[in-house]
Amino acid sequence: MADLVPTCVWRVTAPLVTLLDDAFGPPLDTYVNGSQVWLREDGPGGVVLEWRLHPVAGYGRPKGVATEEVFELAAAALATGQPGPAPLEQLWEGLEAFPAYGDEVEPAGLAIACTNALGLAPEAAGLVDHDRLGDEWERARGAISIVDALLAELTRPPAPP
Repeated sequence: MADLVPTCVWRVTAPLVTLLDDAFGPPLDTYVNGSQVWLREDGPGGVVLEWRLHPVAGYGRPKGVATEEVFELAAAALATGQPGPAPLEQLWEGLEAFPAYGDEVEPAGLAIACTNALGLAPEAAGLVDHDRLGDEWERARGAISIVDALLAELTRPPAPP
């Protein structure tokens, strides 16, 4: 039986990146694969949530920009209307929030908590199989859209009993 994780998802937009920067500040962690991560006690009852800005499939870091500078430079550019290190559609595809340490949280409660923390309701919320999606992404060597896979799983009708 799959271990399902409560999850909220937003597709990336310039206002979402600006909102993330205004509400959360710089990411706690950045990865060479393009992921940007915040860990915050925004969940129901103060549960720590991982907020992960997922890179586009086949992400490549903009030339001349350090991994840990990409988000801040892009967010500042989007907020001011100036050119950024790369077009947004070459950087990230969406934001995901989920309990960072496996805490049991109902998806509806997670969606409310995320909306309150970010000021923007998620596009979708529900339960996903992170292990399966992660395995698919690894097999594809990052060439598939994690956000499309998350949204497909979140909007798929439940299987009949």
